[in-house]
Amino acid sequence: MKKITIAIDGFSSTGKSTLAKALAKSLGYIYIDTGAMYRAVTLFAMRKGLISSKSFDEERLIELLDTFDVHFEYNVSKGYADIYLNDENVEELIRTLEVSRFVSQIAAVSAVRKKLVEQQQILGKAKGVVMDGRDIGTVVFPDAELKIFMTATPEIRAERRFKELQEKNSTVVYEEVFRNVVERDQIDTSRKDSPLVKAEDAVEIDNSNLSREEQFDLILQLVKERI
Repeated sequence: MKKITIAIDGFSSTGKSTLAKALAKSLGYIYIDTGAMYRAVTLFAMRKGLISSKSFDEERLIELLDTFDVHFEYNVSKGYADIYLNDENVEELIRTLEVSRFVSQIAAVSAVRKKLVEQQQILGKAKGVVMDGRDIGTVVFPDAELKIFMTATPEIRAERRFKELQEKNSTVVYEEVFRNVVERDQIDTSRKDSPLVKAEDAVEIDNSNLSREEQFDLILQLVKERI
């Protein structure tokens, strides 16, 4: 059976990663979480004191791009790969609201995008890959056989993210999460380099009122049609 490239783009907290992992596992494909790559760079910038609520030293971040490595290593117990910043597993550290606050600013830096897009294209050149992010179908793999664009209302996305953070014993409040979702939407869709847009040939899925199972079945059928 031939292998294809599946590109999943969309707004934050639409469940892109959850869907992509499930598809990859069902198909025996490689899953690549590009959002995690940008989060890892964000964590690096935070640790170096390059970004905060008051300032962002973009020039210094660009100067330091060659001093760190972002890569994935397969986690047997989870069934998918964890992301590493140099030799440190940062899979859990990058999922905090603190990182979420700054990741869209980091992702808007052209030099950062260039570095990570090159890595993403290398990882997926053999096909048989499910990759999710913001510009997979438009920039990273414009020739992907299947492109999905996921969306949902900001309120529902914020509620999902809020519940996810609560499960991790976070003290965050819903209003703060909602504000972060809206701010990220604005930055992601308005940045000059590779803004979040729906590819012309992408299938748009509004999962505001879909269960994970309903969404998975719908997209799996699209995958089978493309194959």
